[in-house]
Amino acid sequence: MIESRCGILCSLCGYKEEMGCKGCVHIDKPFWGDGCPVKTCCETREHEHCGQCGDFPCELLKQFAYDEEQGDGGRRIEQCRCWNQGR
Repeated sequence: MIESRCGILCSLCGYKEEMGCKGCVHIDKPFWGDGCPVKTCCETREHEHCGQCGDFPCELLKQFAYDEEQGDGGRRIEQCRCWNQGR
């Protein structure tokens, strides 16, 4: 099951319950800001998740995945690869 556009596993996110977040595939605007450039890009290209894109993994996704404060060391990129293999 696809949980996010960028590969984050929302079911493991501590903010899901705390903020009442349903995950970006089910909301228009993230709880943490006015928008998410990764979500916008993915949906504009009509993909379920970033792994379906011909530019995967793009610089924007890498920037988020490896951000010192908010990143996850690239786990979301690997998750997108897993979702692609599951299709």
